[in-house]
Amino acid sequence: MEMKYLRAKDMAKYLNIGLSTVWLYSKEGKLTPKKLSARVTLFSVEEADNLINSDEVA
Repeated sequence: MEMKYLRAKDMAKYLNIGLSTVWLYSKEGKLTPKKLSARVTLFSVEEADNLINSDEVA
């Protein structure tokens, strides 16, 4: 079973970027955060894949 969402730390590893860059991309609208609770935020793996393929990541 493939994971569809990752937490910020795991997303940083998946994209090979820093954790602060994940939050920057969220702020810039490149990644959409899904808030599950006050302390849990998830990001879509599919959206990250689309970001990688769109040449928006330097």
